[in-house]
Amino acid sequence: MDTSEIQDRSVIPDSNTVKYGEEAIAQAQLTTFPNPRLGREYQIDITLPEFTCKCPFSGYPDFATIYLSYTPDQLIVELKALKLYINSYRDRYIAHEAVVNQILDDFVSACDPLRVEIKGDFAPRGNVHTVITVKHQKKSSAPS
Repeated sequence: MDTSEIQDRSVIPDSNTVKYGEEAIAQAQLTTFPNPRLGREYQIDITLPEFTCKCPFSGYPDFATIYLSYTPDQLIVELKALKLYINSYRDRYIAHEAVVNQILDDFVSACDPLRVEIKGDFAPRGNVHTVITVKHQKKSSAPS
């Protein structure tokens, strides 16, 4: 490796340039793969401690830990895709209640789990601590 290659890597990109991470976040979709243990019920617990969005009223940033717990059916959500999807909220103006419900809707739409619970534990701001919990359970297809 010559000196020019090292120098090129140490230059901070122009602030108007779209960074590769921003591009990945902008294109984020919840992608899935087949459940490797069909017929076995098991729980997947995921903690996303760096969630951010913006208050739709003040524009101030809101910070939260998102807890996601689900029992898969046919599909599993890929973790990197989930991380990018969660990061896509960082510049969105959205209320706590709306965001946790939207995450649930998108998650159920992507992988149709047997059960899922999502909890948004928002950091206190202005002496108010908010925790939003939403749940979904797949309806059984009992014979009629």
